[in-house]
Amino acid sequence: MIALPLAAPPEVVNVGSGIHGTRSLRDVFQLPDLWQLHLYSYSADLTVAGTTYSVAPGFVSLTPAGALVQFDYRGRSEHLYAHFRPAAVGEPSYLPVVQDAGDAAPLLTGLLRSAIEASPSRSAQVTAEIWTLLWRLADLAAAPLGDPRHPAVATAVAHIEANLAHPLTVPALARAVGVSHNHLTRLFQAETGSTVIAYIRHRRMTRARHLLTASTLSIPAVAASVGIPDLQAFNKACHRELGASPRSIRLNA
Repeated sequence: MIALPLAAPPEVVNVGSGIHGTRSLRDVFQLPDLWQLHLYSYSADLTVAGTTYSVAPGFVSLTPAGALVQFDYRGRSEHLYAHFRPAAVGEPSYLPVVQDAGDAAPLLTGLLRSAIEASPSRSAQVTAEIWTLLWRLADLAAAPLGDPRHPAVATAVAHIEANLAHPLTVPALARAVGVSHNHLTRLFQAETGSTVIAYIRHRRMTRARHLLTASTLSIPAVAASVGIPDLQAFNKACHRELGASPRSIRLNA
């Protein structure tokens, strides 16, 4: 396990998609002052500081600055990545070097792709997406194995979490999950006690509260990160769901 401070947002240096294994089946990296996060869509062997791990599609690796990293590929290999510097404040969370994201993989992929799409012009959103992703990894490491929910509901929740910054509708969500609109509505109500729309609204405002109280992102950046870029609509949503304006929530944190 490695200790990663998450009390404050990291400094994200770059994010992107890397294609490897086309010229050589081995790469060696060592970034002296940057942490590396990789989300895999291939199978390979990863050696970090002398310890070898097997990675596969849906796996995530996290290596601290200065660690010697070696990849042994089996052909053309593509992964998403982020390089960052943690903020050295607060108590650390403890995460494995490699973990299988399982049902959370779509969520993590969506967060990382959103960060890539926002880079480099919307740096505040990039920071928010990567910070949220790192917290999700910490939650995943601490969670018990398995998900008791119906697979369609678990997939829908993962899709929602990965796309809170984007427009979300029940028909589009049902298509992404592969079930009918009515079937998803019934399943969601039965397993969560909430409608899909109410759940989306709740998750957006929960993330907004977290970003307002635990980050230094501007209020417009927070609003954009939760899919409500219209500041008047965001202000009304905060009053309705959280009981105060965004500014008041931040000041009273």
